[in-house]
Amino acid sequence: MTGSPPSPPTVIGPRSGPSLRTGIGLRAPHISELCTLRPQVGFLEVHTENYFGGGPKLKVLEQLRRDYALSFHGVGLSLGRADDLDTGHLKQVAALVERFEPALVSEHLSWSAYGHVHVPDLLPLPFTDAALDVFAAHVDQFQNAVGRQVLIENPSNYLAFNGLDYDEPAFLLELVRRTGCALLIDINNIFVSARNLGRDADAYLAALGDGRDVQEFHLAGHDVAPGDDGLSLRIDTHGQPVCDEVWALYHRALGRFGDRPSLIEWDSALPALDILLAEAAKADAVRDAVRAPELDHAL
Repeated sequence: MTGSPPSPPTVIGPRSGPSLRTGIGLRAPHISELCTLRPQVGFLEVHTENYFGGGPKLKVLEQLRRDYALSFHGVGLSLGRADDLDTGHLKQVAALVERFEPALVSEHLSWSAYGHVHVPDLLPLPFTDAALDVFAAHVDQFQNAVGRQVLIENPSNYLAFNGLDYDEPAFLLELVRRTGCALLIDINNIFVSARNLGRDADAYLAALGDGRDVQEFHLAGHDVAPGDDGLSLRIDTHGQPVCDEVWALYHRALGRFGDRPSLIEWDSALPALDILLAEAAKADAVRDAVRAPELDHAL
């Protein structure tokens, strides 16, 4: 890793202090209601690219920042691209991080651009030594630009590569070792990938070891598309409530790794704010249920 080691993320909370509440994504249809009602949520996750270019929406974000911690979650940096990162894109991310001092900064284990070609999707990486070299160099560049540790999120998978040097958890842990980054573990993505590829979601969690590198959890819903062969494909749409199996896997992840800042993602077929807040309250209830025995033991 080049330069000084990145700083760890700020503790989630309204500017400082731990949060025992789950966060929600900040989406345009909810902004007015959030500004008026100021509901109690742990933090607001911002898609960083939505705030490029300045304008009045930055003023609104400054208002919300007074009451909520922010998390900046990028979707377009394309850390897995085989050529150089877009330095203009990176500078805009760094400027926003400097201005708003988000509690967490994250991106995806994926690629979505090469040269001047961009695709509106998060494409998978082959977990090879060559891909790891490229991805680690880009994470170093990202962390040096923002001056802090960043989190990398595991993807949803719909196909499997042959001839790999790592499985996904091993790739992520080696990335952490090389760069000092941390992990954002999307529980829904683990479940979707396991069902699509015939793998074991709990084995994935176990392969992450003691979870010391896991700094955040994501929770989301997905759709099920039936196939002509009688098999179904799980599609990570972020357009449904979290399913029972994902809630159960989240409970087991908390039991294994301990409590972490958690977020409800809902990006398509966006519901009313009260429905989104109810999903966050469900996550709070799961966290409380896992935390309660720990508190009893401490007493």
